Amino acid sequence: LLQEAGPRALPIVSLISFLVGLIFAYMGAAQLALFGAEIYIANLVGVGMVREVGALMTAIIIAGRTGAAYAAEIGTMQVNEEIDALRTLGISPIEFLVLPRLLALVIMMPLLTLYADLVGILAGMTVAISVFDISAFEYYVQTVRIMDMRHLIVGLSKAFIYGICIAIAGCMRGIQCGRSASAVGQATTSAVVTSIVFIVVTASVLTILYQKMGI
Repeated sequence: LLQEAGPRALPIVSLISFLVGLIFAYMGAAQLALFGAEIYIANLVGVGMVREVGALMTAIIIAGRTGAAYAAEIGTMQVNEEIDALRTLGISPIEFLVLPRLLALVIMMPLLTLYADLVGILAGMTVAISVFDISAFEYYVQTVRIMDMRHLIVGLSKAFIYGICIAIAGCMRGIQCGRSASAVGQATTSAVVTSIVFIVVTASVLTILYQKMGI
């Protein structure tokens, strides 16, 4: 479960994070260039990726990938009456099926988010070096100057909560699945939609909460 939720998601997380970092850098640079302040691309990309976008993009990728897989796996078990068999044997489906998947995502989401943050920052550095003639050292120094443990804690705490949301949505839709093949497809679709709604609502609430707390 850990391998499925983590290492196998690295290629798609790498691609999306790199492209989002590029977009961030280009968008920010277009406005900062008006003031001759291209060096602050590092601030924009660094803080944006670490606090918000790294965790959010990773969560959406994992919702579409792992959350859907959880719903399909558990839904298929429901169709094959394997969950009924577990209950007959006195094994709790929650403990046997849901809890391991929840723990796998809770462990892997912050790690994937850290990786996504790093890839996004490197993408911003690539744009700064190749397009705006900012040296790698200048970019690095500016990123280190703006980066604060506070930003990292905010981003990782969001990733942790997103992991819980995705696992609960995926497993819940799988357990609620009907007894037909079409029901498995509906459960999978519903799991992705529910996960993304949970993620966006949670992101909004946490962002407002952290701003109110001054974090």
